Amino acid sequence: MTSSPSFPLSLEFFPPKTPEGTAKLAIARQELYALNPQFCSVTYGAGGSTQDGTLTAVQAILDEGRQGASHFTCVGATRESVRERLAQFRAMGMRRIVALRGDLPSGYGQVGAGDSFRYASDLVAFIRAETGDHFHIEVAAYPEMHPQAKSPQADLQAYAAKAQAGADSAITQFFFNADAYFRFVDDSRALGVDIPVVPGIMPITNSSGILRFADGCGAEVPRWVRLRLQSFGDDSASIRAFGLDVVTALCERLRSQGVPGLHFYTMNTSATVLEICRRLGLPG
Repeated sequence: MTSSPSFPLSLEFFPPKTPEGTAKLAIARQELYALNPQFCSVTYGAGGSTQDGTLTAVQAILDEGRQGASHFTCVGATRESVRERLAQFRAMGMRRIVALRGDLPSGYGQVGAGDSFRYASDLVAFIRAETGDHFHIEVAAYPEMHPQAKSPQADLQAYAAKAQAGADSAITQFFFNADAYFRFVDDSRALGVDIPVVPGIMPITNSSGILRFADGCGAEVPRWVRLRLQSFGDDSASIRAFGLDVVTALCERLRSQGVPGLHFYTMNTSATVLEICRRLGLPG
């Protein structure tokens, strides 16, 4: 039931906050399982603020016979708290973790030298030391640079440190500029980092949401795409049709140039991701 398709796909969900959201996500998951995803990940709030909801969602995925992966942030964590959480992951039957530094919670201040885990690379190294090869460890990659990085070179070195600490593969922040992705891969390989870098794909379903997300995380929305989206106003059908064309074309180019898979940020809905994959002839 969990065999991978010929072209690997993976899906990301966020933990629902209401019973209605939980029910809707359960339906969306069942519909998306038609894509035979390699794994499904669930996000984790700043400082682990959604950790209970995250693990409940991951457990549901595991109970459905699929490979579930928890995002795992380390800001504010201690070695003992991480050790306890890893034991919980193992007891659940989880074999994959998305290891992140995480956003700083409001009022937390700066990450200091006294913190057990200053960077995601510290978390990756600790997971490896504690659990060996039990977990497949995913890390984040930023083709257009992490918004808090001092420079592209510093960001690339931070990424390389995560790979050197024991990461198995990476998932990128979403992007719409394929050239940025391929340059990032080339630059990381020049540093001797050759773990697979899977593009993170964000479907476009509404203009205000995607522009807000992009501005918040430093992802570039090409000017022509931004202007077209804004020109549609509240015409949701036109926004969706245009978004499907843009994102499908991006995925087609990425796939034709040999990316190791696609990771879809589903936003807990199924229709748009299913339609993109149908246009791509996936799975198949």
